[in-house]
Amino acid sequence: MLNFQIIPTKQDLREAAAIDRRRRNEEQRKCRVFNVRNRVIGLDVEALDDQVKEKRKLAEDERRRQFVFDQQRVRDDQIAILAERQIQEERKKLNREINSFRQYYQRPEDRREFDIYDPDALKKDIPSRIQDDDPRCGVSSAQKFEGEDLAKPERRHLQTEQQRSWLQQQMRERRRAEEERRAAEDAYQAAMVARDLRACQLDRIEQHCRRRLNQTTEEYNRALSSEQEARRRMEAQRDAEDAQAEQYNHLTSDMLTENPDCAVSALGSPHVVAMAYRGMSDEERAAIRREQLRQAQARKFEEETEKRRQAEWDALAVNIAKAMELKQMELDRKQRDINRRTMEDNMKLEEEQKARREYFDKVVDTNVPTPTFFEMFGTSSR
Repeated sequence: MLNFQIIPTKQDLREAAAIDRRRRNEEQRKCRVFNVRNRVIGLDVEALDDQVKEKRKLAEDERRRQFVFDQQRVRDDQIAILAERQIQEERKKLNREINSFRQYYQRPEDRREFDIYDPDALKKDIPSRIQDDDPRCGVSSAQKFEGEDLAKPERRHLQTEQQRSWLQQQMRERRRAEEERRAAEDAYQAAMVARDLRACQLDRIEQHCRRRLNQTTEEYNRALSSEQEARRRMEAQRDAEDAQAEQYNHLTSDMLTENPDCAVSALGSPHVVAMAYRGMSDEERAAIRREQLRQAQARKFEEETEKRRQAEWDALAVNIAKAMELKQMELDRKQRDINRRTMEDNMKLEEEQKARREYFDKVVDTNVPTPTFFEMFGTSSR
């Protein structure tokens, strides 16, 4: 019998790799199937944790944004409160001025019709009749009747004088009220004029300050523009000088002058500086051609050696194929014998299994399953 070593083929390697891959997949499947948490929940816990983190981050960003909005809203409310408070103060001040003006210049007792609704009119008035010759007791006064008018001429004279004095008094009161009204109006107009003058003065002061501020700003801007223009000129001059210096450096550099000494590396031969390298010398080219010839001869020798090795391998493969064919014929013969014996054994096994099945049906399967029976489950993912 031939004694030789069988070399695995590509098909054998692929089948071995497939078996190993299925074995790894089975182990991974066991980890997934026997993981109670994933099997019961049925969710990707890591993805859920990432979603929770992302939602927390979004909530934190929203909270910070809302906090900034709240601060801005508080500042706006404070500004609005200050403006409202200032408006209320101006309104209170105006009301105080109006009340003061009314208290001093629009008193009720100074009005023309005050005697009509004066609450102390009855207290100030004299009795209806003081004596029999009271000149105020007229015909309709129900104080003096026909036959009792003893001083009619004097009464009429007094009534005439009294009416004249009343008219004069009313005229004086009217003139005084008119003068007071005019004085009040003049005072109010003077107050309004003074306030307008004060507002105009403040406006002129504000405009003057704004003009001064604008003038100062313009002067600063002109000075800044002049400074920037000078800086730009200096930068332009410096850039031009740098450009001239760079052109000179390029013209006198080793790259344009192609100085071969610059390509020498500090590491020594055969290392060179790539950026300063300008080609090989004649000695280097000759050395490369010699090396190429040597490599071509070595390659030719390797090709001849490979051809001889391949021929030997082909002869060995033919011998192995013949041996395999003989071996296969012997294996086929043995396989036929094995199949025949297997058929006989199967017939015997069938009879034994039939007897065993009858024994199990009548004796064994009547018993209650033990825990050992259930321990056989869960050992595989299939």
